[in-house]
Order: sequence, then C-alpha cells, then structure tokens
Amino acid sequence: MQFGGQTPLNLADGLKAAGVPILGTQPESIEMAEDRQLFAVMLDKLGLRQTPNGSAVSMEEAVAIAHRIGYPVLVRPSFVLGGRGMELVYNEADLKKYVSVAISDRNTDLQSVHPAESGSAAEKRAEKMSAEHTGHSPVFRPILIDRFLEDAIEVDVDCISDGETTVIGAIMEHIEQAGIHSGDSACVIPTFSLTKTVLAEISSATKAMARELNVRGLMNVQFAVKGKDVYVLEVNPRASRTVPFVSKAIGVPLAKLAAKVMAGKTLPELGFTKEIVPKHFSVKEAVFPFLRYQGQDISLGPEMKSTGEVMGIDHDLGLAYAKSQMAAPPPLPKSGNVFVSVKDSDKTAVVSVVREFVSLGFGIIATSGTSTALEAARVPVTRVFKIREGRPNVLDRVKNGDISFIINSPSGKIPREDEVTIRNAAIAQKIPIMTTLRAAQASVYGIRSLQKNKVRVRSLQEYHAVK
Repeated sequence: MQFGGQTPLNLADGLKAAGVPILGTQPESIEMAEDRQLFAVMLDKLGLRQTPNGSAVSMEEAVAIAHRIGYPVLVRPSFVLGGRGMELVYNEADLKKYVSVAISDRNTDLQSVHPAESGSAAEKRAEKMSAEHTGHSPVFRPILIDRFLEDAIEVDVDCISDGETTVIGAIMEHIEQAGIHSGDSACVIPTFSLTKTVLAEISSATKAMARELNVRGLMNVQFAVKGKDVYVLEVNPRASRTVPFVSKAIGVPLAKLAAKVMAGKTLPELGFTKEIVPKHFSVKEAVFPFLRYQGQDISLGPEMKSTGEVMGIDHDLGLAYAKSQMAAPPPLPKSGNVFVSVKDSDKTAVVSVVREFVSLGFGIIATSGTSTALEAARVPVTRVFKIREGRPNVLDRVKNGDISFIINSPSGKIPREDEVTIRNAAIAQKIPIMTTLRAAQASVYGIRSLQKNKVRVRSLQEYHAVK
C-alpha cells in the first residue's frame, strides 16, 4: 500500500473489507492521517502546533471557517494528488468562486460514482449530509481550508518506523517558501538555515506522530517553520516522492528497508537505528515541461507542475545548487545582465538580492516600478521599457540575448499578460528565470561558488565512502 502514492491509500478500506491482508501501516492509521478532523484530534493529543483549519462540506461552512481562521487561506479538495485543485485564496469572493466550482465538480462526480464506492471518512460525511440535505446550499466533496502562513519555510521529513523504533531518513529544507507545492520546490539535505532547536522539535514531533499512528514502514511529514514556531501541515503514511532523493543523499536504501519492515523485520535487525546527517549537501530540483508546452504560465503555486526531478551533490552548498540547475537546464550564468521585475510586496526584499548580483559583476536591468525601488536604495540599474511603452523594450532585450538571468515574481493570482509573455520568451531563449526571492537568493550562492570554484564530479559511492 505504501509505494504507489495516494491511490493505494484511497483503496485501503475497500481492500481490508474484502479480506485482503494489508502489510505495514493499517487503514485505520491511514484514515487518522487523512481525515482532517481525526488528524486535528491527534495533533491536539500530542501537543503539536497546527495551522488553524477546518473541513467544509457546504458553502456556509467554507465561508464561516475562512472567516474564523482569517485570510489568506489554502483550500483544496480532500484526498488530492499533486495538489490538484489546490488554491491560495485572499478574500471571500474568490473563496465563493472556488466553492461554486467544487459544487459543480461534486455534482458531476455523483452522476458517475455510486456513494458506496466513496472511500474516505470525510467523503462519507459529505454523502450523509447530502442524504439529509434540507434546503441549504448544495453539498460537495469536502474541502480542507487552512490558514496560509506567509513567508514561512516549508520542511519535508521522511522517516521509517517498525512500530517501536523510528529513524529520521532526512529533514529537507525547501528553497521556495511555503505555498509552492512540495513537488515543485527545490530542497536541501541537510538543512542550511534552521536552528538546532527547530530541528530537534521537528524530529521529536515526527517520532511522536509515527508512534501514535502505529506506522510500520515509511512516513512523510510536511512542516512549516515561521520564526521559532513549527507547524505540522500534513502527514502521509506512505513513501513520498522524496524517498529516492533521500536514499541517494544518505546512502541508505529506504524503500528496501521499509519493505522488509512491512514484512516483519525490525530496524535494529536491519542495522538502521540512527539518523545519518551527511557531510555533503544534496539539492533536489524539479524538472518542468515548459519548453514542450509553451504558452503556459511558469509561475509556481500550490498545484504541482513538475514532471520529474534531478539532484546535485557537493560539499559546497552553492555548487550543489548550481549542479542541480545544470541537470535541470538552463544552467546558472557566471556573468551578464539580470532583469528584475517583482510584485510590490517584494520590492523591498529584492534589494539585498540584487546588491549581491551587482557584487558578482552583473549588470541590472529593470522596468519603471522595480527600477524606482532599486534607485531609491542606490543600486545601479538600467531602465528598460515595458512591452507597450516603446522599443527596445524588455522583450527585445530578452530575444536579443542581452539578459542572462531573470527575477520575476508574479503580481497576483491572475498574472498580467506582459509577465506571461516575458516568462515564456525566457523559456524559449533558455534563460534561467526565478519566480521566488528565495530561489533568486539560492542562485546567488550558486553563481558565487561557480565563480570561485571548479566544478568537480564524484560518484555516489565516493561521497558515501567519506565518513
């Protein structure tokens, strides 16, 4: 059940009811992790912090929950894979639009799926409410509503447990901030900015949840760290997409060990009882299909867009990141001009990143709004026309090869037409483009390391031979 992503978990109840023995973590534990209400009760019992949240099965419920926990909120259908249908909502009007679509989708589902085939406790609650429906707004597939933590750092943890012993495979720090789907984020092993106190809290929380859920095999947890506070976002009682990455990073075949644990072995018998924190850095980067599907907006959000992943390894964090960009081209440049155009809320924060590009010898080009902010901070910048302001404009500079790197954070939920045009031109010209400031900052580290050091290649075996 643990090695097929979300789909087998959704089948767990039906298989057990049909008399099929389930190896490893049992369906009751899966339900506790997947059902939002049961999950909240478990976290309260363990004294773990969670983002304010709720589960709604009607328009009134959704609006009331969002009002109670405060905007912005992250909304998604229950039991989703790859963040499908997940959205960041900033006001009640947008929430109502989202719910209306959910109701429409639910009605379509009910025409083709018999209620008895529905798997989760949350969906059964929706079916029950639908049967008891007495004149309120339509009932639909349950929607999970979470308070969105702005500017938080997201952290992924993979662990393995035999029911008694739980060992952390790795704690991964995301480069993109919380709100970008974990499958689309670059992430780093070991972490590079989290304190020992925060890491200890993440480790103890993971072990406590594995024990409470009676996990036998693999488990993935997603946390958000805001300041000194650690929040549990979700728990997946299964192997996650990061398991191959973690296994290569630490030199331990986690899937193989988990299969043996599910078949009855203990971790002490298998000789894996202690977390391995490697001396080298491993960076996982997502691979996107934008070159093949030009015209799609490349900005990242809660819904997963990546179609694969690569990793870069080095003893230097900057070089590890640079290697990951080489493997998921276009690679980072060592010189040239950086075009900067960011949303208003990023204009202050981008100044320090741009200063670092200047110190590395890059020229800075920006359109009027961002240029004004950089000039006010005394950063040398060349102004360029927006697409409709005249020629040569930013699109001309991109097509002429004058720009070697782009920092462009989306201006809102519906991106401006000019932004999409520029981002697509950058992809067509194979110019690296970062749509978040944390990714731009990581690129600074990578470029600085590339300028100072020669790139060396070693095999995985050579990295793991160094103790």
